[in-house]
Parts: sequence; C-alpha cells; structure tokens
Amino acid sequence: MIRPNSYEEIAALIEEGQSVFFFTASWCGDCRFIKPRLPELEAEFSELRFVEIDRDQFIDLAVKWDIYGIPSFVIIRDGKELGRLVNKERKTKEEVSRFIKGVIQ
Repeated sequence: MIRPNSYEEIAALIEEGQSVFFFTASWCGDCRFIKPRLPELEAEFSELRFVEIDRDQFIDLAVKWDIYGIPSFVIIRDGKELGRLVNKERKTKEEVSRFIKGVIQ
C-alpha cells in the first residue's frame, strides 16, 4: 500500500500506471472494517497499485473528486478515471473485489 505525503506524490500516481485509490480516515469505523482485507486485495490484483488517501489530510482532493462518503475506492489508469465505488456504506472484501474485476476486465 502506497501512502503519499503530498499532492505532488498523488499527482504522479494519477498520471502514470493503474491505481486503486482508497479514501479513508482514522476515525472511520467502516474504513477500519475493510482495511485489514486490503493486503488480500493487493495480492489478488497484483497488477494494480493500491494507494491509501487520508481524506482529512487531502480534503481538497476528496472534494474535487466528489468523495463525500468513506471508505471509497477510485480506479485511475494513466490520468483517467475508470470506475468508482464511492459511498458511505461498509464494504466487504468480496464487494470491493467484484468492483475491481468489473472495472479492469
């Protein structure tokens, strides 16, 4: 899991390659529910980079991308959004896996 510390790092990840952006926050119970499953998702989708974005630290990005519910996932390839699973509901590993498969296949 990549944890960028600046908007410049995030911009570089957006522009090149294929990434799953995981928007989260330390206070979010539903985020803490899915976070332990992320290493399994990273193993299942090893061709993707997983990027953890602290919504509170990067609130301007969350607003720009209309991320108003967390945990949320956005898949980007070479600067273009391919798909999003954005809402404030709890997500299971299976639900996130189906979402990713539906976007990249």
